[in-house]
Amino acid sequence: MNPPPRPSIRDQLDALYRSDSRRVFASLVRILKDFELADDAMHEAFAAAVVDWERDGVPASPTAWLVSTGRFKAIDTLRRQGRLKELQGEIAARMAEVATENASRAEGEIEDDRLRLIFTCCHPEIDPRIRVPLTLREVCGLTTEEIARAFLTTKGSMAQRIVRGKAKIREAGIPFVVPSLSELPARLDAVLSAIYLVFNEGYSASQGEAPIRANLTAEAIRLGRLLHQLLPEPEVKGLLALMLLHESRREARVSDDGEIILMEDQDRRRWDQRLIAEGIVLVEDALRSRRFGAYTLQGAISAIHAEAPTADQTDWNQIVVLYSALLQIEPSPVIELNRAVAVAMRDGPEAGLAIIDAILARGDLADYHLAHSARGELLCRAGEKEAAIAALTRAAELTQQEAEKRLLNTKIERLRT
Repeated sequence: MNPPPRPSIRDQLDALYRSDSRRVFASLVRILKDFELADDAMHEAFAAAVVDWERDGVPASPTAWLVSTGRFKAIDTLRRQGRLKELQGEIAARMAEVATENASRAEGEIEDDRLRLIFTCCHPEIDPRIRVPLTLREVCGLTTEEIARAFLTTKGSMAQRIVRGKAKIREAGIPFVVPSLSELPARLDAVLSAIYLVFNEGYSASQGEAPIRANLTAEAIRLGRLLHQLLPEPEVKGLLALMLLHESRREARVSDDGEIILMEDQDRRRWDQRLIAEGIVLVEDALRSRRFGAYTLQGAISAIHAEAPTADQTDWNQIVVLYSALLQIEPSPVIELNRAVAVAMRDGPEAGLAIIDAILARGDLADYHLAHSARGELLCRAGEKEAAIAALTRAAELTQQEAEKRLLNTKIERLRT
């Protein structure tokens, strides 16, 4: 049997772009202190790699090669623009600092440029409404449209926020560093929110063909682990636990042909017990501190699902209690929707429907496809077939995710036939 053909240089670069382009970008931002210059330099470096690697072979450290090449490309750009003399000393000094910064963890420094960039994007001088979207765009490479969907707003409005955020970093001279330990608590909420939204976009992609973007969930977990090393606070433990417990189900969430499998239908033997065990330990540590918040409560809910041998044996009463506590900490129509589903599982579909109908009657979540999807499922369980079809049809119209759309349309066809 012949071995499979080796991937071409272009295929290798495509894979490297998907996995490491934001790492290269973050390092270039740190060195160059300019988002646009770093972005242009990164793309020029990848373009140069197509030619150079075909001729010379793939370097031993591809990511380091791309960062170094990107830096030289940026210097060429500055020279052409006549800005090199103005910035040359600053860039040279910044390069001299790199070895020192990466060799020492004093004052909370760590060897990860993306975490530095997250803290830059979440600096207190930046408008709180801008911090997380800016992080998602610049650190993780999500499109403006994807971020707008996550925040239930328009693409144009979100683009304006991101532009304002980058301008503020430039004008205020905000440094590209991890803050000192004394400054971390004030910045933590925005950083946790950014990491969790990255995870969510990977766990349940907002659009496109693939329902899961494993590179984003892996990146969010990696950043969560780094943050936990830096600051092992209860909510950091809670967020890391939540992500690990969700990630433990990844292999069981999608069929071999790319179709979504709902939790109640998943083969629980395929759940990753190693991640579940790690997540449960973190949740229990956070709960024992009595200083936990929303992420820890969500992690506890996920732990209950993970510990249930079957869907029928899920402790829905405990989940309702936890969602009620979560609503007290973080009032949100999405959390209220999740609680409504748990109430329906405990008390029957009519009880959950009453809550969802009240949410929609207020005007909340009117364009949120999961609200209509949950309503359609409960109407189906209540025996209201025509109303269920209408709700599921509305959900299918709203979702931009192809696998989710197919799942909804399959349900609709089953109800019709």
